Amino acid sequence: MLKPAPGGNGGRRPARRTPPAVAADVRPAVPARGNAVIALVQANSLPMLVQNELERMILTGDLPTGGKLNEAAVAASLGVSRGPVREAFRALEASGLVRLEKNRGVFVRQIAVDEADEIYELRAVLDDFVGRRVAQSATPEQIRDLRARIERMEKAAARGDVDNYVAANLEFHDRLVELAGNRKLLAMYRRLVNELHLYRRATLSQGGVLPVSTREHRGIVDFIAARKPAAAGRAMFDHVMASRERMHEAARRSSSRRAR
Repeated sequence: MLKPAPGGNGGRRPARRTPPAVAADVRPAVPARGNAVIALVQANSLPMLVQNELERMILTGDLPTGGKLNEAAVAASLGVSRGPVREAFRALEASGLVRLEKNRGVFVRQIAVDEADEIYELRAVLDDFVGRRVAQSATPEQIRDLRARIERMEKAAARGDVDNYVAANLEFHDRLVELAGNRKLLAMYRRLVNELHLYRRATLSQGGVLPVSTREHRGIVDFIAARKPAAAGRAMFDHVMASRERMHEAARRSSSRRAR
């Protein structure tokens, strides 16, 4: 439940209410882990908590790309009123994860391969800048932190744990952009990354991709640690473009399977 239980009941446990059955295109279910985390941060605003939970479910694939989100069903599932859900939908639209269609509803955003190509190209240019900037300014402590993040990815890759690898990969790249120290760039970058969520999971799920991706990450940090801005920028550019090629390979395989 996202909504704190009201007080003033004399210590008695409030009666458990059975939520009404709501017809919905997507009925998200909050796992026990999600409820435990949410219980620790109930002091935060409900719209933000709803947004964070829906974002997590979209990025992990629990809410399918292209699926319609029913406001009433989401509210019932998360134990909140419809107001915070409505606010969360607007925030998720601004971050590029959902689209709001007048008189139709809210849908998990789906983009075509051609649009994904354009996003990868833009990301490559931005990441070139990020690599150069971070190689000029990163402290030894920050470099140690980046290496520790790579170690977490390596452990996930060794287990074949795509979910944890995807999460660690996102955090690694987000941290690099944070270290570049440009807030406008960070906001733009996060929106671009959100828009690629469907392709990222499909790309990294291919056999043999995780170790290759991790080696590319380690090469980037090696250039940053060596204070080689041009090489670090180029390594980040090449990494993004290689990810784009892996996206195309995943799309070709998916098309081939559907054609059988």
